Parts: sequence; structure tokens; C-alpha cells
Amino acid sequence: MDSKQLSEFLASRHTTRDFLPKPVPESIIDEIINDGLTSPSWSNTRPIMVAVATGAVRDRMSAEFMARWEIVAPIRSSKWGQFKLLFTRRGLPTSNPLVAKPYVPALLPRAQRVGAALFAHLGIDRKDRVARDTAWARNYEFFGAPVELFILTHTSLGKFSANDAGMFVMNLMLGAHARGLGTCAQGAISIYDDIVRAEFDVPEGYELLYGVALGYPSNDKANSFAAPRFKSDEIIVPLKP
Repeated sequence: MDSKQLSEFLASRHTTRDFLPKPVPESIIDEIINDGLTSPSWSNTRPIMVAVATGAVRDRMSAEFMARWEIVAPIRSSKWGQFKLLFTRRGLPTSNPLVAKPYVPALLPRAQRVGAALFAHLGIDRKDRVARDTAWARNYEFFGAPVELFILTHTSLGKFSANDAGMFVMNLMLGAHARGLGTCAQGAISIYDDIVRAEFDVPEGYELLYGVALGYPSNDKANSFAAPRFKSDEIIVPLKP
């Protein structure tokens, strides 16, 4: 593979938002995780772990995520509902509340741009809250993927653990793409780490970073969406005058 072919392959990867129910063989999952482990790591510490949910475990976890979302979704704009939520605690984030916070002004336009483009592609009016909530809820169904990977990082290395996880997941995603599979990184999953801990024996010192849906892409319209690509000059820091 030459440099042009590599660039084309990298650009051909995109987020999958609808999957076939076709199971992914355990051997393929293992190969993809091994692809992830070819990434660089801080002093080769590999401060990451992966919880692999398939079958009945995957279904139980999805059902619990959905149950909490169904509590939270209809009461977000209701003061009484929010008070009830605080009182019962059921549905409140158990980890990573950052996901629920608004973007800072420097980043908000980027998020709004891709959100508007995706909703337009799916035919969802931004004022249609029901349709938007339904689209968001697909996160908790793992978009129908038969495999959900939960990415855990060691708290001792802070952002360096997150950096290692990002490089690991990128290689994992490219390994999946090379095998005809799709992936979707899911920050929405990160708010309920107790669901993960209820099913997996998470070692001390590790916390949930986010989830990655994995499976074979369907022909659904959602999978033909291409997020706007940034240009290099949008992220290169200029020299001081």
C-alpha cells in the first residue's frame, strides 16, 4: 500500500450508526483488539482495558441503558421532573457528567455543524424533540450492533491514559474497517459506569471512558452520512506575529 492508498483508506472510514444483527466471531474481535494494541503507549504501560459485551450480557446492558434514558428524556425540561430525578437518583449520571454539559463557545459551532448535517441527512427537524430524542436513544441500543466495547482507562495517568486509549481505539477501528466491519465511538455510554461494573470485574484504578459499537454495517440511510472533514489549516497553530 502506497501513501495515496493509505490516505484513501483512512478517509474511507466513517461512523456506523446502524448495524446488522449478524454476530461477529470471537476470533475477529480478538484480532481487532490486537490491532488496537499496535498503537503507541506512555512508557508502554498500556493503561487501558476493554470490556467486551456480546449476547445476553450485551442485551441486558442495553436494556438498562434504555431504562435510564426513558426516565431522563421526558423530564429534562421539567423542574418537577428534575427535582424527582435528584430525589430518586434513578437516571442520574454515575460517571463522566461532562458528557451532559454544553460545549464551550470555541467548540460549539463545530458540534452544531455536524449535528445539523446529520439531522438534515436523516430528515429530522431540529425543533422536533421527539425525533431527536429517538435518534439519541439509538446510542443505548448500541445502534443494533451485536458487540459493544467498553473502553476503560487507569486514573493514575489522567489525560495520558485517555490519549493512549484514543490511539488504541483508532487502530482498533481501522482494523475493523479493513475487515468490512463498522464502528461508532459513543460518549453517551460513558455516563453510567455502574452498568458496566455490574457485569464485569473491573480492576481497581480503572474507570469507564466511553463505548464503541462494533458490527457489520447495514444499508440504512444513517450509514451514508459523511461528517464534514476538517482541513489542516483549521487546526494548525499559527506563529505569533
